[in-house]
Amino acid sequence: MTMLSIRPATAHDIPAIAAIYGDAVRNGTASWELEPPDEAELLRRLNAILAGGYPYLAAERDGLLLGYAYASAYRPRPAYRATVENSIYIAAGAQGAGIGSALLAALMHDCAGRGFRQMIAVIGDGTGASIGSRRLHERAGFRLIGVAETIGFKHGRWLDQMLMQKELGEGSETPPAA
Repeated sequence: MTMLSIRPATAHDIPAIAAIYGDAVRNGTASWELEPPDEAELLRRLNAILAGGYPYLAAERDGLLLGYAYASAYRPRPAYRATVENSIYIAAGAQGAGIGSALLAALMHDCAGRGFRQMIAVIGDGTGASIGSRRLHERAGFRLIGVAETIGFKHGRWLDQMLMQKELGEGSETPPAA
């Protein structure tokens, strides 16, 4: 088995991203979308993230895309400009193999290099089916900053949403770049 490669995602990755995300939407609670978006919509989202100056990464081994991660604006108002929200999705058969940890580490490094100071993880159902995401972020040094209880409804049940945070780079020691 060859080493895991983490690289910038491209439009060529969209079919594999659609398969991974589609499974997460249909069968999980990490995403609160109820229907998987099509490839055209996922390509639009990838291009918007890249155009916004955020990283979008793909993890592959032996030519097979096993997961992806990206950062995007946490909130749209200018005061939040130094804060990003992360998203990480791993193919069902590849979960638990360290791919999420590798992607998150690369994403944090990339975001810090771009001058972002805070990263927020918005974890759907962080106390239930998405406990793996909570543990992944805890191992990376994120701390729990809040839980909004029963604010989403999917798969016939109410879901909590967990917020976790980690400082990047200089964190809050100095003002962000203009």
